[in-house]
This record gives sequence, C-alpha cells and structure tokens, in this order.
Amino acid sequence: MDLKRYENYGFDRISAINLATGFKQRSYHAHWHPYGEIVLVGPGQNNVFRVDRQTFNLAEGDFLLIWPMEVHEIIDADRERSLIIQFSNGFMNSLFDLQRIMHFCRNLHVLCVHTHARLVRELQAVTEKMKEIWLSAARNRELRCCMLLMEFMLTLDQHREEFASEMKNGAPYSYTDTAIHRMIMVTDYIKNNLTADDLSQSAMARLAGVNKDYFSRIFHTITGMNYSRWLNTIRLEKATELLTDPSLSLTEVAMLSGFQSISSFNRVFREDKGMSPREYRVLFVPSDSE
Repeated sequence: MDLKRYENYGFDRISAINLATGFKQRSYHAHWHPYGEIVLVGPGQNNVFRVDRQTFNLAEGDFLLIWPMEVHEIIDADRERSLIIQFSNGFMNSLFDLQRIMHFCRNLHVLCVHTHARLVRELQAVTEKMKEIWLSAARNRELRCCMLLMEFMLTLDQHREEFASEMKNGAPYSYTDTAIHRMIMVTDYIKNNLTADDLSQSAMARLAGVNKDYFSRIFHTITGMNYSRWLNTIRLEKATELLTDPSLSLTEVAMLSGFQSISSFNRVFREDKGMSPREYRVLFVPSDSE
C-alpha cells in the first residue's frame, strides 16, 4: 500500500464554506479532512470517484456527497467543470436540524439525475446560485452561501423518504422532533464523553428517557446504522484526529477514543480503513518520529 497517496487537508482558509472549480487535472489522490464536500459532477463519459471502499461512475449533473472524515479520491473526472462545495463540520453541528439531517444522510453518497430527477434539479439550482455568489466575490458571500447550504440540506430533508430505502434506514422517517432531539442529545453526549465508564445502548436509552427497543429503532433510523457500529464510527473519527498528534502513543490514542484494548482498536480500525492505525499515522507523521 502506497501511503504517500493519502493526504490530510485542513480547513484554514475560511470558517464555514468554500467553493472550488476549474481544475485542469482529471484525477486527485486519496485524502481525507474534517470537513465535508458536495460535488456537482461535470460533463464527460468518465467521472469516476471513490469514497472509502465504494467506487462510483457518475454522469453529468449527479451529486456526490462526502461527509467529514471519509477517505475519498477522484480517479478520473472532469474537474474543470465540476463544482466542489466544502463545508465545515462545526457549521453543521451548530444547528439541531443540520445535525439531524447529517445523521440521517450519513450513508448517502450519490444522488443520480436519472433516478432522482426532481430532487437533483432543485439541488442544482441551489448550487448554481452558490457558485454565482461565490465567484462574484460579493459582500457577505460567505453568509449568503451558508444560507444556500442550509437550503440544500433542507431540500435533502424534504425528500428524505425518496432515498431512505437506498440507505437501508428502515421505516419511514416519522419520529417527532422531540424524539429526534433526544437522540441528538445522546450523540452529543457520547462525542464529548468517549472515555465514560458506561456507553452501552441500555445506558444511553436511559439517558434519552426511552426504553431500549424504542431507542434502538429510532437510533437506526436517524443514523442509518445500529448503535454499536455508530459508536465505533465516532470512536474512529476521534482516533483519526488523535493520530495526527505524534506525542500520543497508539495505546493512548486507543484509550482516549474509548476503545477498551489496543487489539480491539487495531481490529476495528483495519476493518473500517483498510490499514492499521500505525500505517494511517504515517500519512501525517514522518517515520522517524514514530
């Protein structure tokens, strides 16, 4: 495995949103970052992308959704006429509704113009407005584009039942905002307390004030995955962040991420990333500092 192909890119230029287009090179090596991306695919016969271990051959006008911390790669695509919208995780976590939508859409990566024609047309209109405002360098362009990003996410939410079955999220999204708010409260608690003694599903159901079976159903609907898988996903997100700190040993990274042993950390990490934590760290830390 050539680990030099992977890079991490920060989000230092702007605080919430960025737009990019016009790149001549058709490919871009695998990388990840703590912010998300929306790609409006450009023209041409070949538009091939990879997100984690999934490869997508997309058509002009399709959307590719890349959520924070996902390894992704442009294998061969028209980058010159594609539009890339980058958005910060902090912005998405600033509002309950944005958190809820991102939780629900976490397993959604592709929206095809042929299978979701009406939805894609609406999203294209929003992104074209974003592009126009951003490239004009108009006053308050960041604020205006953030408002359009919220409109993009709101449009996704309004069409959620249309693509829910594709994500295998179970029953239609029919829970009340109160119930969803309790789940978001639980997920926020977990993210801030990964080293807590008891993060079992039973304990989190009690924290939410619901029974375990109900908790399990609504949690799966909102996040698109069962509780144990989601918890491991959050632990891995924390671990990938901590691995960029060369002062922490791999054991310390595992413990601070909530894993009970280095062996379980290594196993879960390799299953998800296709490499060991030590190999992943090489992406950020020179070998002589290990």
